[in-house]
Amino acid sequence: MSLITERMSAYVADIQDRLVKMGRPKIAEMFPATYLNTIETTVTPDENGAFVITGDIPAMWLRDSSAQVRHYLPLTKEDPEIRALVSSLVKRQSLCILNDPYANAFNRTGEHITQWQFHDDTEFRNPMAWERKYEVDSLCYPVNLAYHFWKASGSSAHLDETFKSACAAVLDTFEREQHHAENSKYYFRRTNCPPTDTLCNDGKGSPVAYTGMTWSGFRPSDDSCTYHYLIPSEMFASVILGFMTEMAETVWHDEGFAARVRRLKGEIDGGIEKYAAVDVPDFGRIYAYEVDGLGNTLLMDDANVPSLLSLPYLGWCSPEDEIYKNTRRFILSKRNPYYFEGTAAKGIGSPHTPKDYIWHVSLAMQGLTSTDDAEISYLLDLFETTTADRGLMHEGFHKDDPEHFTRAWFAWANSIFAEFVIHAATR
Repeated sequence: MSLITERMSAYVADIQDRLVKMGRPKIAEMFPATYLNTIETTVTPDENGAFVITGDIPAMWLRDSSAQVRHYLPLTKEDPEIRALVSSLVKRQSLCILNDPYANAFNRTGEHITQWQFHDDTEFRNPMAWERKYEVDSLCYPVNLAYHFWKASGSSAHLDETFKSACAAVLDTFEREQHHAENSKYYFRRTNCPPTDTLCNDGKGSPVAYTGMTWSGFRPSDDSCTYHYLIPSEMFASVILGFMTEMAETVWHDEGFAARVRRLKGEIDGGIEKYAAVDVPDFGRIYAYEVDGLGNTLLMDDANVPSLLSLPYLGWCSPEDEIYKNTRRFILSKRNPYYFEGTAAKGIGSPHTPKDYIWHVSLAMQGLTSTDDAEISYLLDLFETTTADRGLMHEGFHKDDPEHFTRAWFAWANSIFAEFVIHAATR
């Protein structure tokens, strides 16, 4: 049964028409397949809610599934079928968090055993978890989706007791991981793998000091952190805690819950204020990617979101914020070890993929956070020429030859490209 509604088809046709009038017929041709990729190829509804796989991996990431449907939110006010789909996904994500807040990706049923469950050593063996890499952003994304869905649809029906319980589990986990070494039982060890697929220090990660921020084992790339206060994720956590406060006050009318959220947000914000920004010659004051509270900082950015590039998109700051502008200049330069320039394109990649591979996700995010018409036009040019004539986005592609790419079916990349195109066509 097709999940594509008449309203969705009409919306696609309207954006295509706008793109043609902009002089972008090729982008107009690419738009329907990318916009519809998630709903056409990745959604399986069942009694526990919509299960949304990431594409070529048959598991649901909390991060990816949230990002994969974000571009559908503008339709949810007028389209009851799309509203029901997103509500169903929020339900599924809430159940996943309640099942295991330390897992980043889930199986549809406990019968789908993965290879990692035989090799990973962690304190909780969970048949529902595809992978149990703890990532702060994995707990942020479902709250972010639920909040923006509420605002777009005008309905708070999905902000029910199950979702509130999931929010409480998020708070429990963030508070516990403010004192990772002392209070957390979480560890993660994987053998016979690259170093980025496991945690050092017997699975507990490198040492950190207390900062008020909350510890993350892994990045949104699913690679291990070098230093475990991941600044873009800390900022994302601060943003969604603000959303959670609003929900507690206006939907649940629970001042005790709201006070607890405000206290945690204040502690995380205090840590960000004290530790996140550093002075760099030629760039001024910029945000670090990771810190440990012990004096160590990592200056870089990764294509995966949350990233430093994405901070205005996440709602942390304005694109005109001075530290953000300095940071943007740094990460879109060769001073960022994962910024690549070639004959076909220039942009941000990731240590998760080979050297010199640029990500379509990062190019779309560059466009979504840009205030420069020329930059947006240049990025549209890149999307026209870097899909290896397949019309769909990839994970990474080689800076000199887009015919060399990773992951032909990566739904998040298609969704965020569609979101950027809508932004470009309607701004």
